[in-house]
Amino acid sequence: MTRTRSQWWLYAVLTIVLLAVIAPFVWMVLGSFKTQGELLQTPPTWWPQTATLDNYTRLFSRLNFSQYFVNSTIVAVAVTAGNLLFCSMVGYALAMLDFPGRRALFLVVMGTLLIPGVVTFVPLFVLVTNVGLANSLPGLILPFLVSPFGVFLMRQYISGLPRDLLDAGRVDGASELRIFARIFLPLCGPALATLGILTFLGSWNNFLWPLVVAQEESKYTLPVALALYSKGQNSTQYGLLLAGATVVVIPVLAIFLAFQRRFIEGIATTGIK
Repeated sequence: MTRTRSQWWLYAVLTIVLLAVIAPFVWMVLGSFKTQGELLQTPPTWWPQTATLDNYTRLFSRLNFSQYFVNSTIVAVAVTAGNLLFCSMVGYALAMLDFPGRRALFLVVMGTLLIPGVVTFVPLFVLVTNVGLANSLPGLILPFLVSPFGVFLMRQYISGLPRDLLDAGRVDGASELRIFARIFLPLCGPALATLGILTFLGSWNNFLWPLVVAQEESKYTLPVALALYSKGQNSTQYGLLLAGATVVVIPVLAIFLAFQRRFIEGIATTGIK
């Protein structure tokens, strides 16, 4: 009886937490179908009194939405691909290869995790500007092609793989690159899925760096475009902003649902709890 009661309390708490998490997303989706007046009325309502697609119509007709979507897709896909490749290569080297200074290098990588991104923001912007990459898609991509978190994640996962695989590959005469690409990389599916989802999410939602580097409309990403073009003459157009936020969330949600099994497996097997 006591165990049953404790389980009910646990279910009740988890249900409350779940509702608190999904409530803002439900409000966002429902609000995207409301008019500006209904969004500003007091007291607020959950369900739209008169559902309308006007916010989505204005989003796709007034804004250069296709260009912003393409820019965000190119940046997010390139950054994700770069992290999957380079972080897995560095993680493999730190986990499996014996070379002088390996431990020191790993400590340096771990130390960079302690540095807030805002500390390196200005020096990074000056560097990108000096090499002529400001106001360009490469300027949005290159600074984030590898991340210390990704290196740590891949190193932790690869360290748990049998080292006998490395020895077997060397006995067969395979090069280090071939061993990495043909033996270890196919075994890193859960870690790669975890890193890919987290990297894509961070790049897709990145606002501050594209806001500073992209100085022309043609280089804007979706978060920047929505923030700058959701304002009217007198007030923020909340319906347009909620509609844009809903469209931005859909690709990330789709990717997570497609790879959620490997994502959870990767989190569980790399010590990130």
